[in-house]
Amino acid sequence: MSDIAAASFVRAELVPERPAPFRTTGLVGFLRTRLFNSPTNILLTIVGVLLLWFTVIPAVKFLLVDAVWHGTDRNACLAENAGHTVGACWPYIAAKFDQFIYGFYPEPERWRVNLTFVLAALLLLPLLIPRLPAKGLNAGLFFLVFPVVAFFLLHGGAGLPVVDTRLWGGLLVTLVVSVTGIVTSMPVGIALALGRRSTIPLIRIFSILFIEFWRGVPLITVLFFATYMLPLFLPAGFSVDGLVRALIGIALFAGAYMAEVIRGGLQAIPRGQSEAASALGLSWAKTTALIVMPQALRHVIPGLVNSFIALFKDTSLVSIVALFDLLGSLRASFSDPVWATPTTLFTGFAFCGMIYFVFCFGMSRYSLFVEHRLNAHRRN
Repeated sequence: MSDIAAASFVRAELVPERPAPFRTTGLVGFLRTRLFNSPTNILLTIVGVLLLWFTVIPAVKFLLVDAVWHGTDRNACLAENAGHTVGACWPYIAAKFDQFIYGFYPEPERWRVNLTFVLAALLLLPLLIPRLPAKGLNAGLFFLVFPVVAFFLLHGGAGLPVVDTRLWGGLLVTLVVSVTGIVTSMPVGIALALGRRSTIPLIRIFSILFIEFWRGVPLITVLFFATYMLPLFLPAGFSVDGLVRALIGIALFAGAYMAEVIRGGLQAIPRGQSEAASALGLSWAKTTALIVMPQALRHVIPGLVNSFIALFKDTSLVSIVALFDLLGSLRASFSDPVWATPTTLFTGFAFCGMIYFVFCFGMSRYSLFVEHRLNAHRRN
């Protein structure tokens, strides 16, 4: 009986070898599992490679391989003088670099612009690093003290020669307009979002009309009205600087969009949060500032940063109202016959595009960092 049982459970031949498992790590595993794991992905991979081949390769060839790196005038960037196909004309960027950064700001006074940039970086970087202490003091210096100091440094006064804002230009104007618009639009958006949810009819109707008006008007129209039509309504002998008028218009325009983004975050907060705060005896102001608004802003970080990036790029529209931002200074440099070549136009726009990309990509990545940090408790 035992021999029969043993014969039933013991195999006389070896089991056939199984195929080795697919490799899922390393480069081969990545290609197999992510790019070539299905007919659809294979097709998309081939299309993506072709797109990169016909876009990235020519761009690298134009910007680096066939580029001209040395020269004193347009002759260095002409194909007949170089003896080969000419790509980007980087000597043109080097010659016009100061104009791209400062515009027509007087050269002896450009140290004031550099000092402003340094102060802004020294005050902003500690705010962006979470582990550094004294955030309240640092925020007060950046948002309250620095604007006053920057105004006197850039415009003049208090012993410094006055530099009219019509001489400002380049990256200086781009940063001034974008940073001012971003910083001032946030409190405007918060106030309008809270006003639109108010139970007081007058405040709610005013907020709704304000938001719908500014969202229904193009930014170009706002800039034209603030620059050319607003002085017609001012009293005789009273005038407002052109850059200040543009800043006010952009702040109000961006604030209306911020209001709707923030209102979306407020609507995502359960009603029980405010009811619990009221049960604990907290006032409406403390409930909003300490409980509701922090949670609402956490929910809308992607939308806020998206609006910031859009506003940063929309600052190029100020060139329409005779304010020479980065793109305005670039277009002004094209009129110089010393650097008039077939590739000057493409080189200039490529250079400005890289500057815009660095700033926008930096804001995008930092917003992801903040979002992951604030939502760390949800991943545990």
